[in-house]
Amino acid sequence: MDAQDKGSDARHGPAEPGVPGPRAPLPGPAAPADEPSAAEQASPDGKETAAAGQPPHDPSGGPRTGFAALSLRYRIGAALALAVVAAAVGVHLGMTFLHVAPPNTVSKKHSGTISDWIYPEFEQNWKLFAPNPLQQNVSVQVRAEIRTPDGGSRTTGWYDLSAQDGRAIDGNPAPSHTQQNELRRAWDFYVSTHDDDNRPVGLRGALSESYLRRIMVMRLDRADAAGRDGEVARVQVRSRTTQVPPPSWSGEQVSDKAVHRVLPWWLLPEDETRGGIG
Repeated sequence: MDAQDKGSDARHGPAEPGVPGPRAPLPGPAAPADEPSAAEQASPDGKETAAAGQPPHDPSGGPRTGFAALSLRYRIGAALALAVVAAAVGVHLGMTFLHVAPPNTVSKKHSGTISDWIYPEFEQNWKLFAPNPLQQNVSVQVRAEIRTPDGGSRTTGWYDLSAQDGRAIDGNPAPSHTQQNELRRAWDFYVSTHDDDNRPVGLRGALSESYLRRIMVMRLDRADAAGRDGEVARVQVRSRTTQVPPPSWSGEQVSDKAVHRVLPWWLLPEDETRGGIG
């Protein structure tokens, strides 16, 4: 049998005489020493991998933003500022709660501290568990007797000071404490220290009268009630009280008539006749 009849093994057997055997594969070219090996070939995206000895790229190592971008010193400062604000808010909420809550051991023991914190900017006129909103509109008005240079006198009309304050507050995002409370508190102070016949009750009666009178004098001076050459000789104060109408669905009936409380004329001291307060 010749070589062609031995199948695929015929080419790999010993060479017969006159028949050349299979050739040995030629050695390939030696790889240069400075070229990367097969394991160091380019990555599938066509870019070379990091050099040996360098850490792999961290995709989360981008630039820091926000609070993390601050240095340690500024982080500590921001944390301290936040702690101070949180403490102030906590103290304010606690003081407000003790002020509007029913009397208790803590509020009685620290009443002075609570009052110093609340008044005058955070004043509340109702209690937490017994709200008593105002159900009346109280308007404080004043008129004056003006002494003229020729020795005569004249009486002005009524100045509605509460309406003036209301117009100053209406639409004002930050009205002053004076516009909101000066006149109202002065009138409440007077009413609480005088009886129905306008006679002072206790030692604070004279103080409340003097305080209210001086406010009237300053308001009249701002309105230029005396004119260029006149002087305010006397003032008279009155209040006008009307009931707040109830809602239509309540069925409650209240009077719509105004009730006036007229105080006697007050003669002004010499230092107050031209708007001074002594």
